Amino acid sequence: MERIRIVVLAVFAAVGYGIVHDQVTARICIEYFTIGHPPIIRSTSPTVLAFGWGVIATWWVGLPLGLLLAFAARAGKRPKLKAADLQRPMLLLLAVMATSAVIAGSVGGILAARGSVWLDPWLKQAIPRQHQVPFLIDLWAHSASYLVGIVGGLTLALWTWRARVRQHLAAAT
Repeated sequence: MERIRIVVLAVFAAVGYGIVHDQVTARICIEYFTIGHPPIIRSTSPTVLAFGWGVIATWWVGLPLGLLLAFAARAGKRPKLKAADLQRPMLLLLAVMATSAVIAGSVGGILAARGSVWLDPWLKQAIPRQHQVPFLIDLWAHSASYLVGIVGGLTLALWTWRARVRQHLAAAT
């Protein structure tokens, strides 16, 4: 049962982060969702798009990371960790993801405004000129969130495994 709690925690953390993240980025550039994504959600409401894409684009990251985290926390004979033990580290990861998204979006926006990065030609034609820099801000912010989330999730699983090893060694002495 505790393994399921860990997986559910990871999926809900990923989806919750995705929804909040998308609530911000949908307001920076709605075209990131209406043009830059497949037309699964037929709406121009930033709120609706953010909720929809917040779920669609993140559950699939949270699920495998949750499974990996559940394995790292519960497999074998070493002392086991519970979902409650992983809440603070997971919140820290989400905070690092959010910070990385803000930094990456800012860097992407600066580089786009200077003409150092640009959209692919088909996107450049489809997106109004005044929305191209905001689109790149969203793109960089989302890319950073995925990268940091995946690397951070793998790091969290390794940290979890090592925490159990440390507990085992401490109990053995």
